[in-house]
Amino acid sequence: MAKTILIVDDSTSLRTVVKLALVRAGYDVLEASDGKQGLAQLDKAGKVNLIVSDVNMPVMDGIAFVTQVKQHPRHKFTPVIMLTTE
Repeated sequence: MAKTILIVDDSTSLRTVVKLALVRAGYDVLEASDGKQGLAQLDKAGKVNLIVSDVNMPVMDGIAFVTQVKQHPRHKFTPVIMLTTE
């Protein structure tokens, strides 16, 4: 069974490039364009093994997103990689 990775970034092109690489490597990939959508994806997803998140996004930025993710018991220990152009 493939591991699942959630990509949270407001750049469609960056999400596409990262998703292509991860899918080719055998991962299942979920996408969200901001932290609020990322939280919604986590709520409806089963187990997410890794989160890749941008820092600067509209609606909810990456720092606020990760803060909320880490407060949730199911995702408290889910690894997060911050990927940003900053």
